[in-house]
Amino acid sequence: MATYKRADARAWAKECLVGCSGVTIPSYSSDLKRLNEQGIRHDIQKVSDLGFKYTLLCTEVAITPEENAQFTAWAKDTTGDQLGLFFHAGFGTLAENIEAVKLAEKAGADIALLSYPSNFWPTSEQDIYDYTRAFCDATELAVMLFPIPLWGFERVHPQGMSPALIRRLLDDCPNIVAIKAEQGFPHVAGLIETYHRFGQETIISCPIESDIIPLMKFMDLQFSGTSYTQWMGDYFPKVFNLARNGQWQEAMDLYWQAQPARGAVGAATGAYMPGSNYINRAHWKYMDWLAGFNGGPLRAPVARIPDRMMKVLRQGLVASKFECTSDDDSQFLIGRFPC
Repeated sequence: MATYKRADARAWAKECLVGCSGVTIPSYSSDLKRLNEQGIRHDIQKVSDLGFKYTLLCTEVAITPEENAQFTAWAKDTTGDQLGLFFHAGFGTLAENIEAVKLAEKAGADIALLSYPSNFWPTSEQDIYDYTRAFCDATELAVMLFPIPLWGFERVHPQGMSPALIRRLLDDCPNIVAIKAEQGFPHVAGLIETYHRFGQETIISCPIESDIIPLMKFMDLQFSGTSYTQWMGDYFPKVFNLARNGQWQEAMDLYWQAQPARGAVGAATGAYMPGSNYINRAHWKYMDWLAGFNGGPLRAPVARIPDRMMKVLRQGLVASKFECTSDDDSQFLIGRFPC
């Protein structure tokens, strides 16, 4: 259960939603019939050891609400209060997301990241408002709002979620405590306008590592996430803390060290994202495995990662002098803790 009351969620976020959040994809048994407890606990402990303060428990990987609650319970038991846990509202319907978040609340989730199902097709801002309000009203957890072009809301408004819509939601949903502001991605206009309009009353998050470190020279940002940066080891928490504590130039020196890895993930993502408008979680799972996380198989339907992209990602880590396994890629789908 959350350590705060719903009415106090924004005060909790102001005090506690600090630092960086990674993303943890669950591990499965080799026959894909159950969760891999040892693999999950290893990954949760490792992301905490790297300096991340939160992680998103990813649900866009054919996991059930009940399994996600077990995933959450193991994660909470592994690190206790050392690592905050995001529930990922990435299930297929509003009803299923509400069912899942209620289970996750009891299992130890601290905050929810609100996604929208692929089959949700709003034709008005009222449709988006109604879905968002229904989810927020159904949970006791703090909620991070997530405007991003992935949802396709630009047919309703060029920003996807207009400032007027965000204003209504903040006024009517007191447990919306943060905005993961990616309107107009890959550009930063949505982030900067959201910070300007709403930064005094809610936490504004820029999850894009390549943007936030330069922007922290000019913007007071206390949190970054959720984003898949743990594949670069402890680099991101380290540079984030440097920039936040006034050591921006030192942060930028490390920033440029990471450029080969940054370029590698940009090339890999750019190879599939424009045509799919969906994140290939197999890419992310492989990236984790390179950095010492469990890896292992994912349930169907799941995209594949071709050898050529594996080589690009591996070389990016090596060139940036980040931790990278010497294990052969054939071991990735077996995982470090097969069961």
